[in-house]
Amino acid sequence: MSKTNRVSVTHHGPIAHVVLTRADKRNALDQDMLEAIADAIAQLSTSPKTRAVVLSGEGQAFCSGLDFMSFAAMLQNPDSMDFMTRSHGDANLFQQVSVGWRDLSMPVITALHGVAFGGGFQIMLGADIRIAAPNTKFSIMEAKWGLVPDMGGMALMPALARQDIVRRLTYTAEVFDASQALEWGFVTELADDPLARATELANQIAARSPDSTGASKRLISDTWVTSRADTLKAESLAQKSVLGQANQMEAVLANFEKRAPNFKD
Repeated sequence: MSKTNRVSVTHHGPIAHVVLTRADKRNALDQDMLEAIADAIAQLSTSPKTRAVVLSGEGQAFCSGLDFMSFAAMLQNPDSMDFMTRSHGDANLFQQVSVGWRDLSMPVITALHGVAFGGGFQIMLGADIRIAAPNTKFSIMEAKWGLVPDMGGMALMPALARQDIVRRLTYTAEVFDASQALEWGFVTELADDPLARATELANQIAARSPDSTGASKRLISDTWVTSRADTLKAESLAQKSVLGQANQMEAVLANFEKRAPNFKD
């Protein structure tokens, strides 16, 4: 287990549990929180035995968005904010805390409760699967403060929701509930205990071949908004990368022998 005063990462077999631990501030995002989330993503990127990640928040909320004091400091000295430097591949630090989850080789499942506002909303979009408690509230909150959503949300939302919905919510900063989030595509499913459900799904995923899961995640990410020809080629390349390999053969044998598979990381 590793822990800062902002984020904890605990490994339970092949499942990593990442928890935002600033409960007294409803897990609001300050500089330390942003860096701690990026560090957790970096740690998981070099964790080959981790087959699934569950991301959640302590206390009363998943994440309430940008910390007020950080926002006030930004207003006082806007020139001090470095938005243009690409510190994490094609992303800056603000964007990395959302798109970084999508770049991990293993699936990420977010358990949502309380609120997911502003930056917290964009962080959850980086997960492969999002499970929300029925009373969770959401908002693309930036317009409330005269800002634009700039934490990777615009790179992630096109695959989830219609453009007119994204426009409406971005322009208005309105708060919407979990049933609307489900209808619009921002949430995968609702559960009374989202953390338990996320953990259940993580265990189901961890029981599959990590090779096929990783290849499938890359395939979905690479083909969702590309041409049909490119998609068909990517499917073939992904299949070629796993077909006949040890874990793929073990999946077949385990099914025939009616036993749990023993995959190699």
